[in-house]
Amino acid sequence: MFKCRSFRDKSAMAGSPSSKNAGSRRTCPPWTALQPEFEAPGCPDETTSVEIGDERTAKEKAIDDWLPITSSRNAKWWYSAFHNVTAMVGAGVLSLPYAMSELGWGPGIAVLVLSWIITLYTLWQMVEMHEMVPGKRFDRYHELGQHAFGEKLGLWIVVPQQLVVEVGVNIVYMVTGGKSLKKFHDVICDGKCKNIKTTYFIMIFASVHFVLSQLPNFNSISGVSLAAAVMSLSYSTIAWGASVDKGKLPDVDYSIRATTTPGKVFGFFGALGDVAFAYAGHNVVLEIQATIPSTPEKPSKKPMWKGVVVAYIVVALCYFPVSLVGYWAFGNKVDDNILITLNRPKWLIAAANMMVVIHVIGSYQIYAMPVFDMMETVLVKKLRFPPGLMLRLIARTVYVAFTMFVAITFPFFGGLLGFFGGFAFAPTTYFLPCIMWLAIYKPKRFSLSWIANWICIILGVLLMVLSPIGGLRQIIMDAKTYEFYQ
Repeated sequence: MFKCRSFRDKSAMAGSPSSKNAGSRRTCPPWTALQPEFEAPGCPDETTSVEIGDERTAKEKAIDDWLPITSSRNAKWWYSAFHNVTAMVGAGVLSLPYAMSELGWGPGIAVLVLSWIITLYTLWQMVEMHEMVPGKRFDRYHELGQHAFGEKLGLWIVVPQQLVVEVGVNIVYMVTGGKSLKKFHDVICDGKCKNIKTTYFIMIFASVHFVLSQLPNFNSISGVSLAAAVMSLSYSTIAWGASVDKGKLPDVDYSIRATTTPGKVFGFFGALGDVAFAYAGHNVVLEIQATIPSTPEKPSKKPMWKGVVVAYIVVALCYFPVSLVGYWAFGNKVDDNILITLNRPKWLIAAANMMVVIHVIGSYQIYAMPVFDMMETVLVKKLRFPPGLMLRLIARTVYVAFTMFVAITFPFFGGLLGFFGGFAFAPTTYFLPCIMWLAIYKPKRFSLSWIANWICIILGVLLMVLSPIGGLRQIIMDAKTYEFYQ
């Protein structure tokens, strides 16, 4: 068998005039063609490099088949629908009447409608960009960022923000789950049971996630996600239905909640963050789309967009009635969680709080899955840990324990929504997709696409700058009356 051979152009072999210029194209010195039993010095065995390449490709594929985001690609369009509902409708909807009390009727409705339209537009952009390069899928938010901004810059722009969003949501949902469990306990007991600290309810809620976090990928949590989506629609309906049944308070007041000018300004900023928190699904949309099969004839964007449209209809059915009816019934006396304001009928409030618990169990898992993927990618690909059950058990357990500890330490529900809502969700939801779109597609200046994207960017930057101020102030005010680990 010949290890190397020398090739000549046809023109040279035919003795054509061009043969002088054509010469020989050799992969190794010409004498080796006459010595098949020997390898020429400096002429490597090509089959060896191919085998190494194949081995590396097979190893990388095996790792991708193990990682949570890329291990399963057989989801249907309705998976996209309920995953997006679970990701978006959650703790945020319960704070929207409170946000309305900080904004007032006019600004409140305007902010809600604008947020719904802008976030639907930016979500459409992300779905479209998932497979913009033929034969390649951007399965993760940071992969799209790397394509738009470059390998290193894209990573540094997207990953810190995405981690703040997803870890922040998980912390807030730990708080929400614990507080809703406590509310369920208190309503059922009706003062007859021993008072139990919120800390213990957060720990009970976390114990569920120590088990569920071991589910390997998005499709394996589809049942949990579906139950969560149904619960979100159910408790939203209870929230506005019970408000209608209760009717307007006799002394309802629709003036801005705060009485001082600084209070009104900071309250307005915090309310913007509450609304931003309610539209947080963009941070997991590419990861959800990655689970849908795709071919050139049937790209994943079609079933994904179908699911997104259904999800946004459900979002509208949850957000607008809860916001408007809750504010109509209670005015500026509404709590930062409307279920706290609704005290009767007790059985219904207890049921609604348990629905919230079930929902945020699913939401926690949806937002944790991309974090698990990042952690396991670093551990396996960078630090060379062998993939397996033990690695997954340790890494995910440590993460759940971390979010539980932070939630126990800082259970300021309303303030956390405002702070994380502006600081993290505004960039990843409102304007980062638009910046990527402009960087990749480069629409003509002053075209409709160019104008629409710049409007979203400007509004998103304002939201990012202003809303954390109000949220941080609320945290500081709540912290004055709070004893740690109580």
